[in-house]
Amino acid sequence: MDMNERIIELESRLAYQERTIEELNQVVTGQQQQIDDLLREIERIKAYLKQGGDSGIARADEETPPPHY
Repeated sequence: MDMNERIIELESRLAYQERTIEELNQVVTGQQQQIDDLLREIERIKAYLKQGGDSGIARADEETPPPHY
């Protein structure tokens, strides 16, 4: 393999690696956005629960026993 072929091969590999890095960067950026969205949602849920948000589920001591008891 002469010097020109080696340079062409290296340039090809570099182009492939640059494309791969860009694709990976897009994936990581998208995942970070999802993480940020989930963290905001968790904070919203925590705030709702701290305010005594109605879950629609009664506590065990508030439940009426079923008719077969």
